[in-house]
Amino acid sequence: MPYYAERARRTSCLIWTAAIFCAIIATAVIIAGLVILVIYLIYQPKSPYLKMGNAQLIHLYYDQAGTLDTELQITIMAENDNTKTDAAFYSLSLDLLFQSVTIAQLQAADFVVPTNSSVPLGYDVQSTPVPLDPVGMSAMDSALKNRQIPFYLTGRARTRWRLGSLYSVGLWAHLSCKMTFFWPNGSVASMQCNNKR
Repeated sequence: MPYYAERARRTSCLIWTAAIFCAIIATAVIIAGLVILVIYLIYQPKSPYLKMGNAQLIHLYYDQAGTLDTELQITIMAENDNTKTDAAFYSLSLDLLFQSVTIAQLQAADFVVPTNSSVPLGYDVQSTPVPLDPVGMSAMDSALKNRQIPFYLTGRARTRWRLGSLYSVGLWAHLSCKMTFFWPNGSVASMQCNNKR
């Protein structure tokens, strides 16, 4: 029986280079994952958010032509529940509406909320006279008859905070509220808010 010597197969240099490259990438991904896990466990990050503080209807003028003019005092709270890092808020923009009609826009310059604290944002909102459409006029007539005036506040702000010295997180903080005021004293009858993070 003849004997055939098995020819030794040599792995090419290209395959070895690709294998080493893949091993380095896999190791780097594992190390990066561990670093992110350690940073998360140390900082235990929480998303900064907006919430409604106080609100009061100061003035309401509504005429038979359907023109609405209002003044409200509104306090929004910017909250940072992180215990190890400050949070920056920027591009804050909120719309105040009656029905679907925007009567004012609230904005704020960029600001920072220190660790584990909050910053109140006070607004004295004075709208310019706004004409209501027939649906809005009907809603205002009904609200005045019931002595409860509903307004809506909706908008968002961009937030950013750091996890360690290498990683920065940025998210949108949303706020949506339905505020109902007793009329004529202007105090809050009810406030239903949702602050998605």
